[in-house]
Amino acid sequence: MTTRTSPSVLLVIAVAAGLATKLALGLLYGSIPPLPAPAGLTFLVLGLVEGGIAIVLYRRIQRRPGARPVDALAAARAVALAKASALAGSLVGGAWCGVLAHVLPRRSEFAAAASDTTAAVIGIVGAAVLVGAALALEWCCRTPEDPESRIPEDRR
Repeated sequence: MTTRTSPSVLLVIAVAAGLATKLALGLLYGSIPPLPAPAGLTFLVLGLVEGGIAIVLYRRIQRRPGARPVDALAAARAVALAKASALAGSLVGGAWCGVLAHVLPRRSEFAAAASDTTAAVIGIVGAAVLVGAALALEWCCRTPEDPESRIPEDRR
């Protein structure tokens, strides 16, 4: 049995990535090209696909009528995908937060900072969707007999 992804670990990764990005941009921002606004859309699309996978797998794992059973190896692969996606989304989301922290105060001074603000917001939203979908996929892949997923008798 693997442990579930801890939101606190994801938060630490995001904060570290944000701080590192903010420091790097403080030193190098004038020498990099403007960020393309759709740069964060990749993680948004990945998050939507992963959310769809979570819905399909949840129905199959819960043995809903008409749903085929899930192969154990497929479920294990889905959990591995979910864990990797949550970590990657947290890392990239933190980096986009670092970009936003650097460019937001400068958006009225520089045209590039204004366009980079848009790119950072799109990136943060895309990363948040990916992390949410990854955590949902991981949750959906738990087995119905998982003791952690049951509500204790005295709490019903």
